[in-house]
Amino acid sequence: MIDADHWLAGQAPGDDRPRSGPGRSIRRPLAILGSLALAAAMLAVAQPTQAADPEVGSARLVPLQVTGPASERLNLVLLGDGYTAAELGKFHADVDRHMNVQWSIEPYRSYRNYFNVYVIEIVSGESGIRCDPDDDPPNPDRITPLGLHYADGCTNPLARGITFQSYGTQALNRYLRDLVAPLGVTASNRQVLAIANTDTYGGIGGTNATTSGGAPQGPLISPHELGHSLGQLQDEYPYSDRPVPGGPYCTTNCTEPTSRHHTRLTEQQMTAQRAKWWRWLGEESESGGVIGRYESGMYASSDVWRPSEHSIMRWIGFHYDQVSREIMTQRISGRRDTNAMALSARPTDRPVGPTDVLWVETQHPNYHELDVSWTVNGVAVPDTFNSRDLDLATLDVRPGDVVRVTVQDPTGFVRDPAIRTGPALTQSRQWTVGAEPTAPAPVDVAITASTQTDGRAVGGQDVVYVETTHPTDRVLAVTWRLDGAVVPNPHNSRNLDLGALRLPAGSHQLTATVTDPADPGGDSDSRAWTVDNVEAGTTATLSPPITTLAGNVPHNVYFERFTMGLDPADDRPGFTVGEFRLDRDGWFNYFGWPDAPAGTPFLFTPTGTVIKSLVYGNLGSGGLSKAVFEETEPGYGTHTVEHRAIDAAGNIGSADEFRATVLPGASPSCTRTVSGTYAGNLVVSAGVTCLRDARVAGLVTVRPGASLVVSGGAIAGGVRADRAAAVQLLGATVSGSVQITGATGTVTSVGSTFSGAVRLSGNAAGEHGLALVGNRISGLLSCTGNPVADFGVRNDLRGQRTGECAAL
Repeated sequence: MIDADHWLAGQAPGDDRPRSGPGRSIRRPLAILGSLALAAAMLAVAQPTQAADPEVGSARLVPLQVTGPASERLNLVLLGDGYTAAELGKFHADVDRHMNVQWSIEPYRSYRNYFNVYVIEIVSGESGIRCDPDDDPPNPDRITPLGLHYADGCTNPLARGITFQSYGTQALNRYLRDLVAPLGVTASNRQVLAIANTDTYGGIGGTNATTSGGAPQGPLISPHELGHSLGQLQDEYPYSDRPVPGGPYCTTNCTEPTSRHHTRLTEQQMTAQRAKWWRWLGEESESGGVIGRYESGMYASSDVWRPSEHSIMRWIGFHYDQVSREIMTQRISGRRDTNAMALSARPTDRPVGPTDVLWVETQHPNYHELDVSWTVNGVAVPDTFNSRDLDLATLDVRPGDVVRVTVQDPTGFVRDPAIRTGPALTQSRQWTVGAEPTAPAPVDVAITASTQTDGRAVGGQDVVYVETTHPTDRVLAVTWRLDGAVVPNPHNSRNLDLGALRLPAGSHQLTATVTDPADPGGDSDSRAWTVDNVEAGTTATLSPPITTLAGNVPHNVYFERFTMGLDPADDRPGFTVGEFRLDRDGWFNYFGWPDAPAGTPFLFTPTGTVIKSLVYGNLGSGGLSKAVFEETEPGYGTHTVEHRAIDAAGNIGSADEFRATVLPGASPSCTRTVSGTYAGNLVVSAGVTCLRDARVAGLVTVRPGASLVVSGGAIAGGVRADRAAAVQLLGATVSGSVQITGATGTVTSVGSTFSGAVRLSGNAAGEHGLALVGNRISGLLSCTGNPVADFGVRNDLRGQRTGECAAL
């Protein structure tokens, strides 16, 4: 969207003072309070001051994650806008939440080490941003350093696009020029994400992505918008204006979309033409369902198709599907517009000696290694064991021989050979052997780069790496130790796959030490890491059910709706991500509930809840989220919900699960409550009688128009109901026979045990039928003139079944 100029960065012009603290800073004094003057002052270049307190418009660079030289990485630059000096702690908490959610989503999770992450604190004179539609009223005059605002938020309550004011774009360019460009960050290898201090849903893609810092879905807006900005992906939702269907993609002279994840081809045409995502067809989608062809996308509701039912480019909360993930992997590895996987090597522009050591330094995925292969005159060098070094003294090379190294990413995220063999995932270097060895020069024994050692532990499945200095005539030795014991390293590898070690659960200490084999007692250098091999976990807090069903998996039963609160927790600092999955349909980030206070649980209903013209928590057809105009088959019945946690180290915890059966109807309000022991027969002649864990010795009779709700307990004499308003037997035990005839309201029996016959006739079954769910019935079960349904939970029926119940 907003295309900022090619930026530079570093110290303020003319500022040669020593820097202190973890970040680099610039100050822009803003003494004028008027809105226009304040905006102008933000653009003015002012001399640095020595003020003790940060001034409005001043900025400080805080490196959050540095995995290598900026010129060899994709550099993610996070800037805050609308955060006052007193709110910078909140800004960093928002950053922590956003980044940990991002690192939980592939391919960011696997390619975390490909990023440098720089945070720029910017002090705002006002809290929040302009035209926030959730402000009462929206403020059109708020001025912030980056000028972030909701483009039409002062007039449109559904505004969601956070964009830069023109003065803010100029300020952004200056902050980047003054603070990050001297590090080697350029427009080609940089991705900007501006975080607005707002709790309102919003963001936008383009060259510079934006997101909302405090919104429940804010950390999910970020990877969606980065899908646009970094991945050049298109939106997959079926509208431009949320409440209104987008209409057909085209009507005449329709052409194939240039978008790599949209098509007008059929699956057969894609396969025949080897076009679009044909290689992924039929695969289980990472965002749920199966990769195939699903109508709507690119703001159109028809005549264009996407690969999966609901990826993050359609509904935030889900992951990228494989098609988008492949594209994002290419763009991340290629460092955005650089389109080249980073690879440093011994200089190739001059000959090397026949006994020299050649070397390369590669990128380092989090969970696998890159493949490194060597050839001499096109013939593969055997048994190099993926080494980044090649000692020519061990080979019979001669002057004029050409030595070549090829580095390729074997990731399963990419199937397109054009991407796999292209410059973003494959790089080569070559040298020509000269006649004379290169004269050795003194080289310090040192580790020059490694997996990050500060700020977080490494996960129990990580591939940890070090890079070292490179003498011309030998390879330095690397020794790995885990909890003090040497880890075998027969091939002198600079990588250690912790997953392959199958570490016991717990915390471990890992070190890597580099030494010179020519001087074993000489200098050495070491790095140390804490290995977090403890799973994070989630606790699910569910709304009170009408009853529960027995089984190995917790199983609650509800009328119409239920809520779930997740409390993801870990034994180490850092935001812990929670996720859940409904009916095996794809993991969905647990962000609480939209437009609600923090801690508000997630609400599930048969057709979902509409919030700002989007549907959330849908148990019916179409998935958890959908557009308001999309038809939904209500999701009454039994659902499985899994939930898990992902910690700051990237460990994915084991999933727990529960079941929830959702039934139509409701329990009527009690006008009379009976508990304890009730001797004799009980007659319900009017109102609603509720038996709460009661023990009734005799027969329970329900007169016309009255209602009975039995929750737990036991009835020895049976139940007779004639033209009752409602009869509900929830987790009850009934020894006598049951006869319910002509009920005008709900007839529901869930998790109850019946020793005698059960006869149901002429009852108002409604659209979905009488609910007989998870009961145990030993005698006759007769159903006449009232359809029945078990809503996905079988009944244990041991006697004869007749009528509509014969099919149960």
